[in-house]
Amino acid sequence: MALARPIGILLAKELRTEFRTRELLVSTLVFVLIVLVLFSFTFDPTTTEARRFGPGLLWLALLFAGSLMLHPSFTREQSNDTLVALRLAPIEPVSILAAKILANFCFLLVAELVLLPVFAALYNLRILPVLGRLVAVLVLGTLALSIVGTVFAAISSQARMRELLLPLLLLPLLTPALVASAEATAGLFEDPPALAPVWVGVLAAFDTIFLTVTWLFGEYLLEE
Repeated sequence: MALARPIGILLAKELRTEFRTRELLVSTLVFVLIVLVLFSFTFDPTTTEARRFGPGLLWLALLFAGSLMLHPSFTREQSNDTLVALRLAPIEPVSILAAKILANFCFLLVAELVLLPVFAALYNLRILPVLGRLVAVLVLGTLALSIVGTVFAAISSQARMRELLLPLLLLPLLTPALVASAEATAGLFEDPPALAPVWVGVLAAFDTIFLTVTWLFGEYLLEE
Protein backbone atom coordinates (compact mmCIF):
# COMPACT_ATOMS: atom_id res chain seq x y z
CA MET A 1 0.00 0.00 0.00
CA ALA A 2 2.91 2.35 0.69
CA LEU A 3 4.01 2.00 -2.92
CA ALA A 4 0.59 1.98 -4.54
CA ARG A 5 -0.22 5.67 -3.97
CA PRO A 6 3.03 7.20 -5.34
CA ILE A 7 2.99 4.75 -8.26
CA GLY A 8 -0.60 5.73 -9.06
CA ILE A 9 0.20 9.46 -8.88
CA LEU A 10 3.29 9.14 -11.06
CA LEU A 11 1.50 6.87 -13.53
CA ALA A 12 -1.34 9.38 -13.87
CA LYS A 13 1.24 12.11 -14.51
CA GLU A 14 2.90 10.02 -17.25
CA LEU A 15 -0.43 9.23 -18.92
CA ARG A 16 -1.61 12.84 -18.82
CA THR A 17 1.67 14.07 -20.27
CA GLU A 18 1.58 11.64 -23.18
CA PHE A 19 -2.11 11.76 -24.03
CA ARG A 20 -2.04 15.56 -23.94
CA THR A 21 0.48 15.67 -26.82
CA ARG A 22 0.34 12.09 -28.19
CA GLU A 23 3.79 12.61 -29.70
CA LEU A 24 5.19 9.20 -28.80
CA LEU A 25 2.05 7.25 -29.68
CA VAL A 26 1.60 8.88 -33.07
CA SER A 27 5.26 8.58 -34.07
CA THR A 28 5.40 4.96 -32.90
CA LEU A 29 2.22 4.00 -34.75
CA VAL A 30 3.42 5.62 -37.97
CA PHE A 31 6.80 3.94 -37.66
CA VAL A 32 5.42 0.44 -37.07
CA LEU A 33 2.83 0.85 -39.83
CA ILE A 34 5.56 1.79 -42.30
CA VAL A 35 7.68 -1.20 -41.23
CA LEU A 36 4.78 -3.68 -41.53
CA VAL A 37 3.68 -2.30 -44.90
CA LEU A 38 7.23 -2.39 -46.26
CA PHE A 39 7.70 -5.97 -45.09
CA SER A 40 4.38 -6.96 -46.62
CA PHE A 41 5.10 -5.45 -50.05
CA THR A 42 8.73 -6.58 -50.08
CA PHE A 43 8.04 -10.23 -49.27
CA ASP A 44 4.50 -10.45 -50.75
CA PRO A 45 3.93 -13.59 -48.65
CA THR A 46 1.50 -16.38 -49.36
CA THR A 47 -0.81 -17.53 -46.55
CA THR A 48 1.63 -20.26 -45.52
CA GLU A 49 4.60 -17.89 -45.55
CA ALA A 50 2.64 -15.25 -43.64
CA ARG A 51 1.93 -17.74 -40.87
CA ARG A 52 5.63 -18.58 -40.67
CA PHE A 53 7.23 -15.14 -41.00
CA GLY A 54 4.47 -12.73 -39.97
CA PRO A 55 4.82 -13.16 -36.19
CA GLY A 56 8.59 -12.65 -36.32
CA LEU A 57 8.21 -9.50 -38.40
CA LEU A 58 5.53 -8.23 -36.02
CA TRP A 59 7.73 -8.61 -32.96
CA LEU A 60 10.71 -7.14 -34.80
CA ALA A 61 8.60 -4.09 -35.63
CA LEU A 62 7.44 -3.87 -32.00
CA LEU A 63 11.06 -4.00 -30.83
CA PHE A 64 11.94 -1.06 -33.07
CA ALA A 65 8.84 0.77 -31.88
CA GLY A 66 9.74 0.06 -28.27
CA SER A 67 13.22 1.47 -28.76
CA LEU A 68 11.68 4.62 -30.22
CA MET A 69 9.07 4.98 -27.48
CA LEU A 70 11.20 4.02 -24.47
CA HIS A 71 14.11 6.32 -25.21
CA PRO A 72 12.40 9.55 -24.01
CA SER A 73 11.19 7.92 -20.77
CA PHE A 74 13.89 9.61 -18.72
CA THR A 75 15.47 12.10 -21.12
CA ARG A 76 12.39 14.33 -21.05
CA GLU A 77 12.71 14.51 -17.26
CA GLN A 78 16.10 16.20 -17.56
CA SER A 79 15.05 19.59 -18.97
CA ASN A 80 13.70 20.91 -15.64
CA ASP A 81 15.54 18.45 -13.38
CA THR A 82 12.25 16.65 -12.80
CA LEU A 83 13.99 13.37 -12.04
CA VAL A 84 16.14 15.03 -9.39
CA ALA A 85 13.00 16.45 -7.76
CA LEU A 86 11.35 13.03 -7.83
CA ARG A 87 14.41 11.47 -6.21
CA LEU A 88 14.22 14.06 -3.42
CA ALA A 89 10.55 13.30 -2.78
CA PRO A 90 9.72 11.07 0.24
CA ILE A 91 8.92 8.01 -1.90
CA GLU A 92 10.69 4.78 -2.67
CA PRO A 93 12.89 5.07 -5.80
CA VAL A 94 11.36 1.87 -7.15
CA SER A 95 8.03 3.75 -7.37
CA ILE A 96 9.49 5.96 -10.11
CA LEU A 97 10.65 2.97 -12.12
CA ALA A 98 7.38 1.09 -11.58
CA ALA A 99 5.33 4.05 -12.81
CA LYS A 100 7.54 4.41 -15.88
CA ILE A 101 7.27 0.69 -16.63
CA LEU A 102 3.49 0.73 -16.31
CA ALA A 103 3.19 3.86 -18.46
CA ASN A 104 5.36 2.42 -21.22
CA PHE A 105 3.45 -0.85 -20.98
CA CYS A 106 0.16 1.01 -21.49
CA PHE A 107 1.52 3.03 -24.41
CA LEU A 108 2.84 -0.06 -26.19
CA LEU A 109 -0.41 -1.97 -25.63
CA VAL A 110 -2.44 0.89 -27.10
CA ALA A 111 -0.17 0.91 -30.15
CA GLU A 112 -0.49 -2.88 -30.51
CA LEU A 113 -4.28 -2.84 -30.28
CA VAL A 114 -4.38 -0.34 -33.14
CA LEU A 115 -1.83 -2.28 -35.21
CA LEU A 116 -3.27 -5.78 -34.81
CA PRO A 117 -6.11 -5.34 -37.36
CA VAL A 118 -3.65 -3.79 -39.84
CA PHE A 119 -1.22 -6.65 -39.31
CA ALA A 120 -3.97 -9.23 -39.83
CA ALA A 121 -5.16 -7.52 -43.03
CA LEU A 122 -1.70 -7.13 -44.54
CA TYR A 123 -0.66 -10.72 -43.86
CA ASN A 124 -4.07 -12.31 -44.45
CA LEU A 125 -4.23 -13.82 -40.96
CA ARG A 126 -7.32 -14.50 -38.87
CA ILE A 127 -6.90 -13.19 -35.34
CA LEU A 128 -10.45 -13.35 -33.97
CA PRO A 129 -10.42 -17.15 -33.32
CA VAL A 130 -7.22 -16.83 -31.26
CA LEU A 131 -7.69 -13.28 -29.95
CA GLY A 132 -7.73 -14.20 -26.25
CA ARG A 133 -4.54 -16.24 -26.39
CA LEU A 134 -2.89 -13.69 -28.68
CA VAL A 135 -3.62 -10.89 -26.22
CA ALA A 136 -2.08 -12.99 -23.42
CA VAL A 137 1.12 -13.42 -25.45
CA LEU A 138 1.18 -9.72 -26.31
CA VAL A 139 0.76 -8.78 -22.65
CA LEU A 140 3.62 -11.01 -21.52
CA GLY A 141 5.92 -10.00 -24.37
CA THR A 142 5.12 -6.31 -24.05
CA LEU A 143 5.72 -6.44 -20.30
CA ALA A 144 9.17 -7.91 -20.95
CA LEU A 145 9.95 -5.14 -23.44
CA SER A 146 8.64 -2.47 -21.06
CA ILE A 147 10.62 -3.69 -18.04
CA VAL A 148 13.97 -4.12 -19.77
CA GLY A 149 13.50 -1.05 -21.96
CA THR A 150 12.59 1.23 -19.07
CA VAL A 151 15.47 0.01 -16.91
CA PHE A 152 18.03 0.57 -19.64
CA ALA A 153 16.47 3.88 -20.61
CA ALA A 154 17.18 4.95 -17.03
CA ILE A 155 20.75 3.65 -17.19
CA SER A 156 21.54 5.18 -20.58
CA SER A 157 19.79 8.53 -20.00
CA GLN A 158 23.02 10.13 -18.77
CA ALA A 159 25.24 8.62 -21.47
CA ARG A 160 26.65 10.75 -24.27
CA MET A 161 25.47 8.43 -27.07
CA ARG A 162 22.22 7.34 -25.41
CA GLU A 163 20.27 7.21 -28.71
CA LEU A 164 22.62 4.48 -29.94
CA LEU A 165 23.27 2.85 -26.57
CA LEU A 166 19.68 1.87 -25.73
CA PRO A 167 19.06 -0.37 -28.79
CA LEU A 168 22.46 -1.99 -28.34
CA LEU A 169 21.63 -2.85 -24.73
CA LEU A 170 18.10 -4.03 -25.50
CA LEU A 171 18.80 -6.46 -28.32
CA PRO A 172 20.95 -9.03 -26.47
CA LEU A 173 18.89 -9.07 -23.27
CA LEU A 174 15.51 -9.19 -25.01
CA THR A 175 16.45 -12.02 -27.37
CA PRO A 176 14.93 -14.82 -25.19
CA ALA A 177 11.67 -12.88 -24.75
CA LEU A 178 11.47 -11.99 -28.45
CA VAL A 179 12.10 -15.58 -29.54
CA ALA A 180 9.49 -16.88 -27.09
CA SER A 181 6.96 -14.21 -28.16
CA ALA A 182 7.46 -14.88 -31.86
CA GLU A 183 7.26 -18.67 -31.42
CA ALA A 184 4.15 -18.43 -29.26
CA THR A 185 2.50 -16.08 -31.76
CA ALA A 186 3.46 -18.30 -34.71
CA GLY A 187 1.87 -21.29 -32.98
CA LEU A 188 -1.43 -19.44 -32.78
CA PHE A 189 -1.54 -19.05 -36.56
CA GLU A 190 -0.85 -22.71 -37.32
CA ASP A 191 -3.56 -25.11 -38.44
CA PRO A 192 -4.83 -25.99 -35.88
CA PRO A 193 -3.75 -23.11 -33.62
CA ALA A 194 -1.82 -24.05 -30.50
CA LEU A 195 -0.18 -22.10 -27.71
CA ALA A 196 2.90 -23.97 -26.50
CA PRO A 197 3.14 -23.80 -22.68
CA VAL A 198 6.94 -23.78 -22.85
CA TRP A 199 7.02 -20.35 -24.55
CA VAL A 200 4.46 -18.93 -22.14
CA GLY A 201 6.61 -20.26 -19.30
CA VAL A 202 9.73 -18.61 -20.75
CA LEU A 203 7.94 -15.26 -20.98
CA ALA A 204 6.50 -15.53 -17.47
CA ALA A 205 9.92 -16.46 -16.04
CA PHE A 206 11.60 -13.62 -17.94
CA ASP A 207 9.11 -11.07 -16.62
CA THR A 208 9.38 -12.39 -13.06
CA ILE A 209 13.19 -12.33 -13.05
CA PHE A 210 13.49 -8.80 -14.38
CA LEU A 211 10.71 -7.47 -12.16
CA THR A 212 12.55 -8.91 -9.16
CA VAL A 213 15.86 -7.40 -10.27
CA THR A 214 14.18 -4.02 -10.78
CA TRP A 215 12.60 -4.24 -7.33
CA LEU A 216 15.91 -5.09 -5.65
CA PHE A 217 18.17 -2.64 -7.49
CA GLY A 218 15.78 0.18 -8.44
CA GLU A 219 17.49 2.78 -6.27
CA TYR A 220 20.92 2.04 -7.74
CA LEU A 221 19.57 2.02 -11.30
CA LEU A 222 18.29 5.58 -10.91
CA GLU A 223 21.55 6.72 -9.39
CA GLU A 224 23.45 5.43 -12.42
